[in-house]
Amino acid sequence: MHPILTIAGSDCSAGAGLQADLKTFQHFGLHGLTAVTCIVSETANIVRRVDFVSTEMVEDQVRLMIESFPLTVIKTGMLGSAELVATISRIFADHPEIKLVIDPVMIASTGASLLEDSAIETYKTQLLPKAHLITPNLPEAEVLLGRKITSEAQMRSAALELSSTYRCATLLKGGHLGESVCTDILSENGKTEDFSSPRLDVKASHGTGCTFAAAIAANLALGNDLSSSISTAKSYLNQTLAQSYTFNADTTAPIHALNQGTNFPVISV
Repeated sequence: MHPILTIAGSDCSAGAGLQADLKTFQHFGLHGLTAVTCIVSETANIVRRVDFVSTEMVEDQVRLMIESFPLTVIKTGMLGSAELVATISRIFADHPEIKLVIDPVMIASTGASLLEDSAIETYKTQLLPKAHLITPNLPEAEVLLGRKITSEAQMRSAALELSSTYRCATLLKGGHLGESVCTDILSENGKTEDFSSPRLDVKASHGTGCTFAAAIAANLALGNDLSSSISTAKSYLNQTLAQSYTFNADTTAPIHALNQGTNFPVISV
């Protein structure tokens, strides 16, 4: 049994955050560990409250898991504050042997901000340069680069720039372009590779970024290379979306999407 750690927030609706990560790790046969950074009161439609765990507590969780388990890969999700981003950076300065998959969670699917403005610079200067892979979506990449990305050509240029700047592999996710085919672009060592799939019409989906990054991290922990890990993860994510269904379709109430099968996690609630 391969252990793997996620450093992320807790989503009470279990569609995103560490709950989504744990379900994904379980699917791939890994033993998922958690370091809880915050508790979020949310659904796919609203983020109503965020309470942060103390930085000291998060640090102790992470260090204890590293001390106690033979971790080769760790995934980060919602960190929230500059102080916590800096703390996680210091931890990984002591453990360069661990592959760090960073999902730079900044904005919820609802549009709510999930990261202090002051934390963005800390991400740039301290944490991202320690990553093995970063998985920004287009809004997050725009924040990191300070410019709009409105085409696939601009995506490719942005992925190359992010990879060069932070000296790590970058998977730039293109779902926000709104095209009928969703293309994600991997940049590594000056080369790019595309991963494309048809857009699926799923209502109230949140946690897709969490699930995707967790699936990539899981496959890396299993010893797969980066390209095959991303391909497997994208296929898995599309299966979870295709198997979802909705209930409580009253437009005045939250829309819920739950997974039908036992082989896939609930990614949207």
